[in-house]
Amino acid sequence: MTKKIVLAADGVGEFSEKKSKFIAYCTRADDETAAQDFIAKIKKMNRNATHNVYAYIVGEKNEIERCSDDGEPSGTAGSPVLEMIKGEGLSHCAVVVTRYFGGILLGTGGLVRAYGKTAQLALENTKKAQLTSGETVCLFMNYELLGKVEHYLMEENRIIDHIEYQNNAAIFCLIPTLERENFCNIIKEKFPQGVDFNILKEKKWITTYL
Repeated sequence: MTKKIVLAADGVGEFSEKKSKFIAYCTRADDETAAQDFIAKIKKMNRNATHNVYAYIVGEKNEIERCSDDGEPSGTAGSPVLEMIKGEGLSHCAVVVTRYFGGILLGTGGLVRAYGKTAQLALENTKKAQLTSGETVCLFMNYELLGKVEHYLMEENRIIDHIEYQNNAAIFCLIPTLERENFCNIIKEKFPQGVDFNILKEKKWITTYL
């Protein structure tokens, strides 16, 4: 995957239906361990709740999907929450929906709507970010060119990770993978003499807040 949408902050949503109170909590979880730790935390915080339903999607390619009805009729709780995560197009996301039973049965359709709606509210009540697959391109130059190159990069809204000052200056830029070849070609054209570059092997995710 070259792009992912993730949560930029935790979110909470609340919904009431026939005296039952539903509270949804959502967070970014970069792996299954983080998702399970979050679920355990919410369960501990709501240890007196009737149900703590959860769902999460994690993995480099969103290949890990898990959900639990936590005692609710099969398919009425965890699945609707999972579908809400998918509907938002989110990666690395975990959601727990806590229910405090109000004494009135909601039926299967009512449960599906209530759990899905509460998860939706939590996901809507937080900020999102886009992760773009990127690479670090290191530009080497003498100090006379540093200001010009830095100014050009800022004009083009390129992300400067950091600058190192040794015998020559080195600017470390984060460039989306799909734009790397074009970026390097432009650097060659604009600064044909005095700027060399090296592409670091480590892949990085570039964060853009939505």
